[in-house]
Amino acid sequence: MLEFKNIVLIYLAIVTVVTFFAYGIDKWKAQHKRWRIPESVLLGLAAIGGSVGAWLGMQVWHHKTQHKKFKYGVPAIFVVQVALAMWWLSAN
Repeated sequence: MLEFKNIVLIYLAIVTVVTFFAYGIDKWKAQHKRWRIPESVLLGLAAIGGSVGAWLGMQVWHHKTQHKKFKYGVPAIFVVQVALAMWWLSAN
């Protein structure tokens, strides 16, 4: 039986991978003048646990790196998530 912590880690791994590829897909769509993934969705994916995937996607795909809400927002989301994780782990 999976423990709650393992379920959380699996969830974070999945949302990280999905977020990483969402940034890559949006970059491809931008280059090919296609319908784009809304910025709110990209930031939302970071906020629900995909901040590492968002940051990696920004670096690998060179996407949204100059937009201030991404340049500063994604690292800020990551810091908040790390602080929450540390609090949660210390409480359990």
